[in-house]
Amino acid sequence: MPVNVKIPTPLRRFAGEKSELVVDARDVAGALETLLGAYPSLRPQLLAESGAVRSFVNLFVNGEDVRFLDGQKTPVKDGDTLAIIPAIAGGSR
Repeated sequence: MPVNVKIPTPLRRFAGEKSELVVDARDVAGALETLLGAYPSLRPQLLAESGAVRSFVNLFVNGEDVRFLDGQKTPVKDGDTLAIIPAIAGGSR
């Protein structure tokens, strides 16, 4: 099923400078695996060495945080949007 994956600006250099990609998947895990198969340099940006999604990476399906759904088992259907949102911190006073 075609799913739109939104790539945030800080990660685009690891995804061929693309802001959005279309992948075929049935769930969030499948979408990530397809994405990381096509762009392996994204893997260390999104996943810890254990294979878990890094704590500062948030995943949303159609605006819903997957942590409050079924996590990576959250199903996706044709036309859904998976947004990858890294937490950004820092700055000065």
